[in-house]
Parts: sequence; structure tokens; C-alpha cells
Amino acid sequence: MANMIRCHASRLLPIILWGVSALNVSANGFRLASQDGFASARGEAFVATADNPSAIYYNPAGITQLQGNNIRGGIYGIHLNQTYMPTNGAFNAGNTYRNSDDLAAVPQGFYVYTPKNSPMSFGLGLYAPYGGSINWPDDTGFQTVATHGSLEYLRFNPVIAFQFFPGFSLAGGAMADYGNIDLESKLSSFPSPYANFYRFKGDGWTAGYNLGLLWQPVEQVSVGATFRSTTTITMQGHTEFEWLTAGIPYTTLPAQADFKFPMTAVFGLSYRPTPKWNLEFDADYTDWTSFGTVIIKQQGTPPPGFAQNPALTLNWQASWMYEFGATRYFDDGWHLSAGYVYNENSVPDDFYSPLAADMNRHFFSIGAGRKGKRFDFDLTYQFGYGPAHTVTGSTPSSVSGLIGGQSADGTYKFLSQAVLLTVGVHF
Repeated sequence: MANMIRCHASRLLPIILWGVSALNVSANGFRLASQDGFASARGEAFVATADNPSAIYYNPAGITQLQGNNIRGGIYGIHLNQTYMPTNGAFNAGNTYRNSDDLAAVPQGFYVYTPKNSPMSFGLGLYAPYGGSINWPDDTGFQTVATHGSLEYLRFNPVIAFQFFPGFSLAGGAMADYGNIDLESKLSSFPSPYANFYRFKGDGWTAGYNLGLLWQPVEQVSVGATFRSTTTITMQGHTEFEWLTAGIPYTTLPAQADFKFPMTAVFGLSYRPTPKWNLEFDADYTDWTSFGTVIIKQQGTPPPGFAQNPALTLNWQASWMYEFGATRYFDDGWHLSAGYVYNENSVPDDFYSPLAADMNRHFFSIGAGRKGKRFDFDLTYQFGYGPAHTVTGSTPSSVSGLIGGQSADGTYKFLSQAVLLTVGVHF
């Protein structure tokens, strides 16, 4: 059995690694909640249903509903339209700036094996729970606060689930995570033909765990819950400086910084008035307070005027996603789903960052698919928008922003369109 899991994982790994290297999605708050076509068509309301291999992510206790071997994988393709308009009275007021990283393709892969007549099920997921890339022009008016940021994050997630009695399962899993981060800002707010920037790049590994519960007390009702632990990655790499106008040549120093990714918890209730319908509501909590102040610790001597260990103040806040989904099942394995998500803002105005231009957002989705004897598929369209969010009185999160006298004040807007295609095979 272990050899079988390793065999299927080796087939999925190159696909996942390709997707992480191509990751350019600026998911506000960095979290990527869409991991399966069927679940996303239902507005991610899946924790109390969890009846396909992506349950490894949504609720690992659900994999006990599967028999034999089940492989499921897909891709999340998204187009983003994020804009910024400076505050009235600013020198560049009236201009509209856009994030140039507007296309992304993020894959996922899951494998589940349940031995015949066994109460235990085993699974492995390879997916990206966080990620993002944003690239603003150099003349926004907040270029000393931030110009570019990217995060690549990959999770290897083996799980084991046990069905104690029909309708009640518990699960636990290990999470082995890899992260890579790249942050950049300008050192001067004045236009110049010469390069000026401060950049931190680093990567690292960490470990955590996830838990799941699925309980169906009666045929029409199912309750689900899942928990994922915090994961702290020590991003080890280097910093880079260059500011020729101020007489600072290109300099690089070894550096590292700790990033504590948040704990998440999801609770859901599924109601099935008839076998043809499944209605579900989920409450999804992310404790972004783990993103407080990040200290970049440098080795060696930085250029004159630069701090030895500069701080990046984030002070993010915990937030909820409220998810509702409905599925209508038809004959011959076909189904049609629709869903809605309300996603709360995680980034307060006090230290607002253009690299995570967060706001309250709404997502609407619709999808269709078919589950056959051997193969299944789901195709989903998702539309998201964030009403205009105006930031005033913010303090720069970076030292260069404070020195440059700039802030992230202004009006931010968000639109997205995405397509998810997921296919599976079971045998």
C-alpha cells in the first residue's frame, strides 16, 4: 500500500511543482481556498460533504466515504484585475495603476486509498494553500512602501482517517510545507534613471498538522469540521541594496526572517432534503494575527544609514469566510452546483500593504460535472469582486516607506474571473 501511494505521488509531483513555479495569483491575504472544481462550484462549502479525494484539503475525515483507489487533480486558472487610485490631492491623483501580474494557473492533486472492508482510509495531497504575486509600477506614490511581492507555497499532506461507526469519522494528517518569498521596495521616492531598491529573498521548510471530523447523525444532515495548525517558515536567503544616486553600490547580505502562517478552522452543516439536493453552509476562520511584525535579520554590515535588522510591520487581523453552496443531482451521474462566498478583509488600514491589497470581497460560482463508474470531472466558473476600498491615515509598513514619507493611502478595487477544471479516476 505504501508503495502504491508513493507511485501515484510521484506522478502528481512534477505537475504540482510546475504550477507552483508558475504561480502568479494575488490571493488577498495570500490564502488559496479554491482546491477543487466541485467544491468551488459550491462556494467552497464542502467540509460537511467531503466526498471526493480533495477532502484531504477540505476535511480529511471525508475520505472514509471512498472505496478502493481514487485519484483527482485539476487546475485553477484565474485572471485578476486589481487597481489603485491615489488619494485626492496627491501629485498623481486621477491616475489609475494596475497590478501587472494578472494571470495564474494553480494545480492540485489528491490520492486516496481505502482497503476493502477496512474502516481506515489513507490519502496524500499535493497543493498550494497560500500564494500570490503582485507587481505595481514604480510611480504609484507608494513605491518606497512596496513595489513587488511574491509568495510560492507548496504543501505535502499525507492523512489517515478512521470510521468508528457508519456516519462518524475522524482523521489526522501531517503537513510538510515549502515556502519561497520575494519582497521589494524602492529606497527613494524621487524619479531617477539609476536603480534604487531594497529586496529580501528567502525560502525554507516547516511542518504542521491537520485534523478532520465528519458526522452524519441522520440521513438528511451531515456535520463537518477541520483544523489546520500554524506553520512557521524561517525564510533563509539574502537582502539586496542598490542606490547609486546616494552612493550605495549593489550590495547583498545573508539574511533570514520568520513568517508564521495562520491557523485555520472550518465548521459546516449540510442538509439533504432529498437524495437529489445538497445544501451546505460553512464558516471558515483564518487567524491572520500570526502576521504581526517580521524582523529581517541580516549578517554582515549593511550600507551606512541602513538598519541591521529592519522590521516589516503587518499587524493583520483574523477574518472569516462565509460560504454557501447548493448541488442538484441528476440521472446518470450528472450534477449542477452554485455557490457564494463572503470574504472578510484581513489587512487593516493602519499598516495597509499594497502587496496584499485586501478588502471585503464577494465570490459567485456555478459549475457542472459528472461522476461515472470509472471517471469523473467538474468544470466551474467563478466571479469575484471587491467594492472600492479607500485607505486613509495608514502608516508605512517598511522603514523605507517611513523615510520616504509615503503611504499606501488611496482607493483599491478588485475583480477576478476564474475557471476550475478537475478530473478524477477511481478503481
